[in-house]
Amino acid sequence: MIFFEPKRLYNGPFDGHHDRPVSSWKGHELGEVPEGHYQVPLGRAFIRRFGKAATILTYGTMVHVALAAVAESGIDAEVIDLRTLVPLDLETIVTSVKKTGRCLVLHEATQTSGFGAELAAQVQAECFFQLEAPVRRVAGWDTPYPHVHEWIYFPGPARVAEALRELVEEV
Repeated sequence: MIFFEPKRLYNGPFDGHHDRPVSSWKGHELGEVPEGHYQVPLGRAFIRRFGKAATILTYGTMVHVALAAVAESGIDAEVIDLRTLVPLDLETIVTSVKKTGRCLVLHEATQTSGFGAELAAQVQAECFFQLEAPVRRVAGWDTPYPHVHEWIYFPGPARVAEALRELVEEV
């Protein structure tokens, strides 16, 4: 098993905007940890925001970017935090996409050969007759990763909100 965690979250909660000051985890909803032993089940996605206009599939730091984009766009989108990629919670994904009829896949990796392509293929295969528009992907640019300019490379709330608006307006 390989476990990745976004280093951006070490300093405090991330609101989706890289250029804003970091706040404390104290008092933040995700800063609360249950008492005693608990488990987060592998292979179970978590719906971070319920919505009707579109489904956003994402994980890691991009969950926070998706939530910021939805808030700024005013579009009633459902945001699903996949939490694990293998195993993948296809049941939650399919249920959501069949409900909304639209899907946006968001991740930090390059668009070409990124995991988003697999997600888009799975959604297309399972939800073909319910899709009202092609699955849209928002990802890192198809360039070598630029460490110095990482926040230009990563999708931000503005780019995600624009893609979300275009997705919802597609006929």
